[in-house]
Amino acid sequence: MAELTKADEPTDATPNVSDVEVADVHSEEEAVAALDAHVDRGEPILQVRNLVKHFPLTQGIVVKRQIGAVKAVDGISFDLYQGETLGIVGESGCGKSTVAKLLMNLERATAGEIFYKGQDITRLSGRALKAVRRNIQMIFQDPYTSLNPRMTVGDIIGEPFDIHPEAAPKGDRRRKVQELLDVVGLNPEYINRYPHQFSGGQRQRIGIARGLALNPEVIICDEPVSALDVSVQAQVINLMERLQNEFNLSYIFIAHDLSIVRHISDRVGVMYLGKMAEIGTDEQIYDHPTHPYTQALLSAVPVPDPDAREHRERIILTGDVPSPANPPSGCRFRTRCWKAQDRCAEEMPLLAVPERFKGSDSPAAHESACHFAEEKDVVHAA
Repeated sequence: MAELTKADEPTDATPNVSDVEVADVHSEEEAVAALDAHVDRGEPILQVRNLVKHFPLTQGIVVKRQIGAVKAVDGISFDLYQGETLGIVGESGCGKSTVAKLLMNLERATAGEIFYKGQDITRLSGRALKAVRRNIQMIFQDPYTSLNPRMTVGDIIGEPFDIHPEAAPKGDRRRKVQELLDVVGLNPEYINRYPHQFSGGQRQRIGIARGLALNPEVIICDEPVSALDVSVQAQVINLMERLQNEFNLSYIFIAHDLSIVRHISDRVGVMYLGKMAEIGTDEQIYDHPTHPYTQALLSAVPVPDPDAREHRERIILTGDVPSPANPPSGCRFRTRCWKAQDRCAEEMPLLAVPERFKGSDSPAAHESACHFAEEKDVVHAA
């Protein structure tokens, strides 16, 4: 295993995030070897620091010039620990799916670092990047378009073995694919069927089996149940929880449904307009939110109890979501926030534990990017 050395955090790093143990490697062979290092449960396996992705806006046909940029992700930092599930929530357009693509290196980051086992994967290429992609897999949002209709289920699930032949010998692949079908609750005899012969929930199980094929350590789940009905959602979520315990997986779970995120997640991050607004354990975020945006999100969740629904305060946000091509100065949420003051326009709030809660054992003592963070009673769905 490569020797680890302590690296300084970037000067603009979010406070209260752990230092990154950077692997000291000097060749591609050392980089590949370091990626096989064992990570103990509860230790960071994926560490994101000041991640930025700006999509350029151009003008002109023959001669193109950049006139601006869509700031899809604009400086977020978080850690994913071995064996945990980190949920990421936020309204459409806040940058959740872009984060997923950046973590998979399907999109190249404009700035920032993504450390996997101490190596910045944004700088890797060749065999080292291929090794990372074997260990970090993805489950896509739409089970209908993420499976090739011209390929059989056996070919779809077995395709990763063509790219990484060391994962399964050629003569053993059919048996391996059938084992994966059995693991996700499908009949192994379905190996020669095509995607159109399956229901939506079954297709998503096929997508999960494909994600498990290479025995990854991290799976990025980009809204994996949003296209499924409620009963099938429960089946897929229960399957993912069982597989996590069985294979010691770490999940990044991206979704809109706050109740599903709470059910499966150990910690939750709330995104707004390319920034991380608040992050903490599921209890801290759902029962003791301190950021106004998180409080507004939770107040919008339908409550089945008529008595609780009658007595809760619904937070109605005014105005439209600003364009990511021209975000507000200072706090991104200030144009819709009832607490906004002059300071909010002049100073960007850092994602940190609020001063009033520092040093306390209160569940409200978690990271929140607000100058005026405080608790607010929010009645939400169980």
